[in-house]
Amino acid sequence: MIRKAPALRDGDFCLAESIAILLYLAEKFQTPDFWYPADLQQRARVNKYLSWQHMAIRMHGSKMFWLRLFIPKVLGVEVPQDKLDAALEDLNGSLKLIEEKFLQDRPFIAGDHISLADLVAIVEVMQPVGSGLDVFEGRPKLSAWRDRVQEAIGKELFDDAHRTIMGSQEAVKLMDGSKMQVFKPKILRLFL
Repeated sequence: MIRKAPALRDGDFCLAESIAILLYLAEKFQTPDFWYPADLQQRARVNKYLSWQHMAIRMHGSKMFWLRLFIPKVLGVEVPQDKLDAALEDLNGSLKLIEEKFLQDRPFIAGDHISLADLVAIVEVMQPVGSGLDVFEGRPKLSAWRDRVQEAIGKELFDDAHRTIMGSQEAVKLMDGSKMQVFKPKILRLFL
Protein backbone atom coordinates (compact mmCIF):
# COMPACT_ATOMS: atom_id res chain seq x y z
CA MET A 1 0.00 0.00 0.00
CA ILE A 2 1.20 3.53 -0.63
CA ARG A 3 -0.20 4.90 2.64
CA LYS A 4 -2.85 7.14 1.10
CA ALA A 5 -6.50 7.81 1.71
CA PRO A 6 -8.88 6.89 0.33
CA ALA A 7 -8.00 3.23 0.16
CA LEU A 8 -9.94 0.07 -0.53
CA ARG A 9 -9.34 -3.46 0.69
CA ASP A 10 -11.23 -6.18 -1.15
CA GLY A 11 -10.10 -9.47 0.32
CA ASP A 12 -6.33 -9.58 -0.22
CA PHE A 13 -6.46 -6.85 -2.84
CA CYS A 14 -5.59 -3.28 -1.79
CA LEU A 15 -6.12 -0.20 -3.91
CA ALA A 16 -5.49 3.51 -3.36
CA GLU A 17 -6.53 6.62 -5.30
CA SER A 18 -10.16 7.67 -5.54
CA ILE A 19 -10.47 7.39 -9.33
CA ALA A 20 -8.94 3.92 -9.42
CA ILE A 21 -11.32 2.87 -6.63
CA LEU A 22 -14.36 4.29 -8.45
CA LEU A 23 -13.49 2.46 -11.66
CA TYR A 24 -12.73 -0.79 -9.82
CA LEU A 25 -16.07 -0.70 -8.00
CA ALA A 26 -18.00 0.21 -11.16
CA GLU A 27 -16.55 -2.78 -12.98
CA LYS A 28 -16.63 -5.23 -10.08
CA PHE A 29 -20.27 -4.58 -9.28
CA GLN A 30 -21.32 -4.07 -12.91
CA THR A 31 -23.05 -0.78 -12.18
CA PRO A 32 -25.64 0.51 -14.63
CA ASP A 33 -23.99 1.37 -17.92
CA PHE A 34 -24.46 5.13 -17.65
CA TRP A 35 -22.01 5.39 -14.71
CA TYR A 36 -19.10 4.02 -16.75
CA PRO A 37 -20.44 3.52 -20.29
CA ALA A 38 -19.56 0.53 -22.43
CA ASP A 39 -19.87 2.73 -25.51
CA LEU A 40 -16.27 3.47 -26.51
CA GLN A 41 -16.72 7.19 -27.19
CA GLN A 42 -18.79 7.87 -24.08
CA ARG A 43 -16.30 5.95 -21.92
CA ALA A 44 -13.49 7.92 -23.57
CA ARG A 45 -15.23 11.17 -22.49
CA VAL A 46 -15.43 9.87 -18.91
CA ASN A 47 -11.78 8.78 -18.99
CA LYS A 48 -10.70 12.08 -20.53
CA TYR A 49 -12.34 14.06 -17.74
CA LEU A 50 -11.05 11.75 -15.00
CA SER A 51 -7.52 12.03 -16.42
CA TRP A 52 -7.71 15.84 -16.64
CA GLN A 53 -9.41 16.78 -13.39
CA HIS A 54 -6.79 15.93 -10.79
CA MET A 55 -4.28 18.53 -12.05
CA ALA A 56 -6.90 21.13 -12.98
CA ILE A 57 -10.25 21.61 -11.26
CA ARG A 58 -9.30 19.52 -8.22
CA MET A 59 -6.12 21.49 -7.71
CA HIS A 60 -7.71 24.87 -8.46
CA GLY A 61 -10.91 24.29 -6.48
CA SER A 62 -9.13 23.02 -3.40
CA LYS A 63 -6.54 25.81 -3.61
CA MET A 64 -9.32 28.40 -3.45
CA PHE A 65 -10.76 26.58 -0.44
CA TRP A 66 -7.43 26.72 1.36
CA LEU A 67 -6.66 30.33 0.41
CA ARG A 68 -10.12 31.74 1.17
CA LEU A 69 -10.95 29.75 4.26
CA PHE A 70 -8.46 27.45 5.91
CA ILE A 71 -5.26 29.51 5.78
CA PRO A 72 -6.74 32.81 7.01
CA LYS A 73 -9.34 31.41 9.44
CA VAL A 74 -7.51 28.44 10.94
CA LEU A 75 -3.83 29.28 10.51
CA GLY A 76 -4.37 33.02 11.01
CA VAL A 77 -2.29 34.02 7.99
CA GLU A 78 -3.44 36.79 5.69
CA VAL A 79 -3.38 35.63 2.08
CA PRO A 80 -1.92 38.23 -0.30
CA GLN A 81 -4.47 39.54 -2.81
CA ASP A 82 -2.22 38.68 -5.75
CA LYS A 83 -2.23 35.00 -4.65
CA LEU A 84 -6.02 35.02 -4.39
CA ASP A 85 -6.35 36.70 -7.78
CA ALA A 86 -4.02 34.22 -9.47
CA ALA A 87 -5.82 31.25 -7.90
CA LEU A 88 -9.18 32.65 -8.99
CA GLU A 89 -7.89 33.07 -12.53
CA ASP A 90 -6.76 29.43 -12.58
CA LEU A 91 -10.09 28.27 -11.17
CA ASN A 92 -12.03 30.31 -13.73
CA GLY A 93 -9.93 28.74 -16.49
CA SER A 94 -10.79 25.24 -15.28
CA LEU A 95 -14.49 26.07 -14.93
CA LYS A 96 -14.49 27.46 -18.47
CA LEU A 97 -12.93 24.22 -19.73
CA ILE A 98 -15.61 22.18 -17.98
CA GLU A 99 -18.29 24.23 -19.71
CA GLU A 100 -16.72 24.55 -23.15
CA LYS A 101 -14.69 21.35 -23.62
CA PHE A 102 -16.24 18.75 -21.34
CA LEU A 103 -19.93 19.67 -21.28
CA GLN A 104 -20.12 21.48 -24.62
CA ASP A 105 -23.81 21.21 -25.56
CA ARG A 106 -24.40 17.92 -23.75
CA PRO A 107 -26.43 17.66 -20.54
CA PHE A 108 -23.64 15.65 -18.86
CA ILE A 109 -19.93 15.12 -19.46
CA ALA A 110 -20.31 11.76 -21.24
CA GLY A 111 -23.53 12.61 -23.05
CA ASP A 112 -27.21 12.35 -22.20
CA HIS A 113 -26.77 10.57 -18.86
CA ILE A 114 -24.89 11.20 -15.65
CA SER A 115 -21.60 9.32 -15.26
CA LEU A 116 -18.75 8.90 -12.81
CA ALA A 117 -17.16 11.95 -14.47
CA ASP A 118 -20.07 14.14 -13.35
CA LEU A 119 -19.87 12.82 -9.79
CA VAL A 120 -16.17 13.57 -9.56
CA ALA A 121 -16.64 16.96 -11.22
CA ILE A 122 -19.43 18.18 -8.95
CA VAL A 123 -17.44 17.35 -5.82
CA GLU A 124 -14.48 19.40 -7.06
CA VAL A 125 -16.64 22.31 -8.24
CA MET A 126 -18.34 22.47 -4.83
CA GLN A 127 -15.07 22.96 -2.91
CA PRO A 128 -14.73 26.69 -3.61
CA VAL A 129 -18.47 27.04 -2.97
CA GLY A 130 -17.80 25.71 0.52
CA SER A 131 -15.36 28.57 1.06
CA GLY A 132 -18.05 31.10 0.18
CA LEU A 133 -17.18 31.58 -3.50
CA ASP A 134 -20.25 31.15 -5.70
CA VAL A 135 -18.72 29.64 -8.84
CA PHE A 136 -22.16 29.24 -10.41
CA GLU A 137 -22.94 32.98 -10.46
CA GLY A 138 -22.85 34.22 -14.04
CA ARG A 139 -22.42 30.68 -15.36
CA PRO A 140 -25.84 29.48 -16.50
CA LYS A 141 -24.43 26.41 -18.28
CA LEU A 142 -22.55 25.28 -15.18
CA SER A 143 -25.57 26.03 -12.96
CA ALA A 144 -27.90 24.03 -15.22
CA TRP A 145 -25.43 21.12 -15.19
CA ARG A 146 -25.26 21.23 -11.36
CA ASP A 147 -29.06 21.14 -11.25
CA ARG A 148 -29.15 18.14 -13.61
CA VAL A 149 -26.57 16.29 -11.48
CA GLN A 150 -28.61 17.05 -8.36
CA GLU A 151 -31.79 15.84 -10.04
CA ALA A 152 -30.10 12.67 -11.34
CA ILE A 153 -28.82 11.57 -7.93
CA GLY A 154 -31.60 13.14 -5.84
CA LYS A 155 -31.54 16.31 -3.77
CA GLU A 156 -31.21 14.45 -0.47
CA LEU A 157 -28.12 12.51 -1.57
CA PHE A 158 -26.64 15.59 -3.27
CA ASP A 159 -27.05 17.67 -0.10
CA ASP A 160 -25.75 14.86 2.10
CA ALA A 161 -22.66 14.40 -0.09
CA HIS A 162 -21.85 18.12 0.21
CA ARG A 163 -22.89 18.69 3.83
CA THR A 164 -19.35 18.77 5.21
CA ILE A 165 -17.90 21.09 2.55
CA MET A 166 -20.93 23.39 2.71
CA GLY A 167 -20.59 23.59 6.51
CA SER A 168 -16.90 24.49 6.35
CA GLN A 169 -17.32 28.20 7.03
CA GLU A 170 -18.96 27.38 10.35
CA ALA A 171 -16.68 24.42 11.12
CA VAL A 172 -13.47 26.48 10.88
CA LYS A 173 -14.79 28.75 13.64
CA LEU A 174 -14.70 25.74 15.98
CA MET A 175 -11.25 24.50 14.95
CA ASP A 176 -8.28 24.90 17.24
CA GLY A 177 -5.65 26.46 14.98
CA SER A 178 -2.88 25.74 17.50
CA LYS A 179 -3.12 22.04 16.65
CA MET A 180 -2.37 22.86 13.02
CA GLN A 181 0.75 24.92 13.70
CA VAL A 182 3.03 21.93 13.16
CA PHE A 183 1.74 21.75 9.56
CA LYS A 184 1.78 25.51 8.98
CA PRO A 185 5.20 25.79 7.25
CA LYS A 186 4.39 23.00 4.81
CA ILE A 187 0.89 24.35 4.06
CA LEU A 188 2.19 27.86 3.48
CA ARG A 189 4.96 26.52 1.23
CA LEU A 190 2.37 24.63 -0.82
CA PHE A 191 -0.12 27.47 -1.22
CA LEU A 192 1.75 30.75 -0.79
